[in-house]
Amino acid sequence: MTKKICIVGAGAIGGWFAGHVGHQLGADVELSALARGTTLAALRQYGLRMDLIGGERITVPIHASDKPEELGQPDLIVLAVKGPALASVAPAVKALLGPQTRVLVAMNGVPWWFFQGLTGEAEGLQLESVDPGGVVAGLIPAERVIGCVVHASCTTPEPGLVRHVMGMGLILGDPAGGQPAHINELAALLGRAGFNATVSECIQRDIWFKLWGNMTMNPISALTGATCDRILDDELVRGFVTNVMLEAAAIGARIGCAVEQTPEQRHAVTRKLGAFKTSMLQDAEAGRPLELDALVGAVSEIGRHLTLPTPFTDGMLGLTRLMAQTRGLL
Repeated sequence: MTKKICIVGAGAIGGWFAGHVGHQLGADVELSALARGTTLAALRQYGLRMDLIGGERITVPIHASDKPEELGQPDLIVLAVKGPALASVAPAVKALLGPQTRVLVAMNGVPWWFFQGLTGEAEGLQLESVDPGGVVAGLIPAERVIGCVVHASCTTPEPGLVRHVMGMGLILGDPAGGQPAHINELAALLGRAGFNATVSECIQRDIWFKLWGNMTMNPISALTGATCDRILDDELVRGFVTNVMLEAAAIGARIGCAVEQTPEQRHAVTRKLGAFKTSMLQDAEAGRPLELDALVGAVSEIGRHLTLPTPFTDGMLGLTRLMAQTRGLL
C-alpha cells in the first residue's frame, strides 16, 4: 500500500528523512513537502537533493507547495521544524490532518505533548515556555503524535540540499506508552528505508536522555562560538556543564525519566565527536532564531513546577537569552 508522507520543515532533518525514504522506497511512498520561499523554489526546480555520507549525491522527486490544501491528507506528517517556527506552522499541520493522519514529531528538546503520557508530579503539565496558552496542543493533539528521537547529524549548505554527516538512528514511541501496532509498522517501513528505527516503551525517557546530553553543548557553543571539544577541554566550563546536567538529572528522576549515566560518562561520549559544531552554533552563525525554549527554558520551567532549584540552568538560560536578544536571534 502506498504511504503518503508529507514533510513539514524540509531543512536538515526533514530533508534527510525524505531523502532516504524517497531514495530507498521509491514508488512505495508518495512524498510531499510543505515549504516556502527559497526552499520551495529549490524543491520545485531540482527536487530534494542530498549528499550521502560517502559523497554520492541523490535527487528525490517531491511535490512541494506552500498551500496545505494542495497536498491532500497524508498518512504521515513528519514535523521537523525548529522550535521557534512551531507556532506558525501548527495551523498548516492541522489543515493537513485527515481522519487517520499521524504526526511524527522530529524536533529537538521538550515537546508540547511531553507530559500527556506521563504520570506523577507533573502529569498533564502544559509548558508555557514551549507552547504558550496551549495553542499548539489545541491544533495538534497528543493522540495524533508519534514521538521521535533523532540520532543523526545533517546540514543544509543551500535551500533544498541536505548534507548527511553521520547517524541513521530513529527512536519512535507513543506519548501514552506501550508499543501500538501503527508505530511498529512505521518502524518496519523506516527500516526498509535504511534507518536504524527502534520503538520505545516510554519515548519521554529517550527524549529526556537526549536533552540531558545536548541542552548544555548547544547554548554554550552559541554563546562562545566554540566547538564541543573546546568546551569540554576547558576545566571550568566542563564543571559548569556538569552542574547543569546534575540539575536536569534530578528533574528527570522526579518525572519518571531517570538518567542512567553520569555527566562524566556523557562527556566522554561527546568528546569523541571531536571539533563538532552544534545545531545552535550553526543557527547563531547563520543569524537564525535559536531553539532556546524547548532545550533550556522548558527545563527551568519544570524545575519551578517541582520547586527544584536550577541555578546553573537558569544562569545558562539567562546568558544565552540575553545574547540572542542583543543579536536579534529570538
